[in-house]
Amino acid sequence: MKLQRKNMLRASALGALVVSGALVLTACGSDDNTKGTDGSAKPSAAAAGDIKCDDAKGKLLASGSSAQKNAIELWIKNYMAACSGVEVNYKSSSSGEGIVAFNQGTVGFAGSDSALKPEQVEESKKICTGGQGIDLPMVGGPVALGFNVAGVDKLNLDAATIANIFNDKIKKWDDEAIKKLNPNVTLPSTAIQAFHRSDDSGTTENVTKYLKAAAPDAWPHEAAKKWAAPGGQAASGSAGVAAQVKQVDGAIGYFELSFASAQGIKTVDLNTGAAAPVKATGENASKAIAAAKIAGTGSDLALKLDYTTKAEGAYPLVLVTYEVVCDKGNKAETLPTVKSFLNYAASDAGQKVLLENGYAPIPAEINAKVREVINTLG
Repeated sequence: MKLQRKNMLRASALGALVVSGALVLTACGSDDNTKGTDGSAKPSAAAAGDIKCDDAKGKLLASGSSAQKNAIELWIKNYMAACSGVEVNYKSSSSGEGIVAFNQGTVGFAGSDSALKPEQVEESKKICTGGQGIDLPMVGGPVALGFNVAGVDKLNLDAATIANIFNDKIKKWDDEAIKKLNPNVTLPSTAIQAFHRSDDSGTTENVTKYLKAAAPDAWPHEAAKKWAAPGGQAASGSAGVAAQVKQVDGAIGYFELSFASAQGIKTVDLNTGAAAPVKATGENASKAIAAAKIAGTGSDLALKLDYTTKAEGAYPLVLVTYEVVCDKGNKAETLPTVKSFLNYAASDAGQKVLLENGYAPIPAEINAKVREVINTLG
């Protein structure tokens, strides 16, 4: 089915789930992160009746984005509980590694926080016989700027100040630029310890897209998966950056909100030019994602995000994680499981799970298109 029109998206209001208890997740991943505040994953209210196993069977391997780790592990837990005899194994590494694995044909799908590049699409045609790799948006959410500054519980920053911090221009927490944005906060002279990802990361690409769009004069670097700014310290994966911020006084770093929530890391409110600084929440991220446009053609549903929005309550430092699949030419032995699992992830129940871990559901209009495309995969 051809999905070629570009249109503005609307976010649909989704009620938060009331949950209790805790569960332990067993999917494989290199980022051994963050579940609930006690170290275990938050539970889901999804029932087996919400999941259609169809002809799913055997083992399905997937890998990629660590940004969606918490969300996809919840999906896996629910899905495997409903579909006996099926094993879904997601290796949380990075978007770059996931796409490499996909184009080598070693996984049924990959998670990526940025859409496929033209050369990656071309390469995918060797694996997707008669077809090509496409992007299906599945997980939305804010990229939080976590900070650890002794005596500081609340911090407002704008894009230019963030750019200068990560570009090694602002070196102390009591810098005048930070004080101006936080007139009622006593800021120490502690040295800033800025942490970024060491691996090629879609999260990094989204952060640098935000800085390039919202503070072009302060951020001279191109948006990219590999960190290009001088200074700072590197850590592997979102979990690695979060761990460093948690441990180091004076630290600031970027990672998905679920990593901050699970470890009790304080997060920056963004001064976007709206009436009030905006908190990093799933609901506020949804308001920003609602301004996205479809940039892909045909079955590809890559989105163009608006990182400069000043809409009230819209948190613009967001990412959308795509599940990368073949539109045609999927392996016959894994195709039924790919379709069954992704259909659950894109279902109303699957999307509501996102709110449990600080993610943002994909707006209803685009999510309906995702489900349509999943059903056409061959």
